[in-house]
Amino acid sequence: MKFVIQVVSQADVEVEKKSVGKIDKGFLVLIGIGKNDTKEIADKMIDKMIRLRIFDDENGKTNLSLADVDGSLLLVSQFTLYANCRKGNRPSFTDAGDPAMSEDLYNYICDKCSESVPKVERGIFGADMKVSLVNEGPFTIVLDSDEIMPNGKNQ
Repeated sequence: MKFVIQVVSQADVEVEKKSVGKIDKGFLVLIGIGKNDTKEIADKMIDKMIRLRIFDDENGKTNLSLADVDGSLLLVSQFTLYANCRKGNRPSFTDAGDPAMSEDLYNYICDKCSESVPKVERGIFGADMKVSLVNEGPFTIVLDSDEIMPNGKNQ
C-alpha cells in the first residue's frame, strides 16, 4: 500500500466538472492499493499517517499532527502508484490490486479515517478525477507499507 501525503492549505477533486470532495488545511492523500494489501496493512498505514507530525508549530518546526491543527483529509484512489516502468515505455500495473478488492479497501480506509478525523472527503473510486491543490511548503511524504510493516514486505 502506498500513500502520497501532501500538506495542503486547500484541495479539491472534481468528477465531470462537479466538486465531489473539498478541504482546506490538511492532507491530500493519493492512495495506491497493491495486490497483497489487507485491512491490517491499511490500519498501520492510517495510524502512521494520522500521527505524522509534519505541520509547523509556533517556532516553525514540523512538530504538529493533523489533530493538532484541526486538519482534514481528502482521500483519492490512484492505482497508478503501482506503475512498473522497468521494461519498455508503457507502464505495467500488475502489482496493483484488482478493482473490486481495491475499492473495498479504499472504502475501508475512508471509513476508518472518519473514526478519528472529523472531516474526511473522498474522490470517486475508478472515476476520471481532476485534482487541484495548494501544496504548502511544498511538503510531500510517501508512505509505503513495505517500509513501515514489520519484517519489510507485506506478503
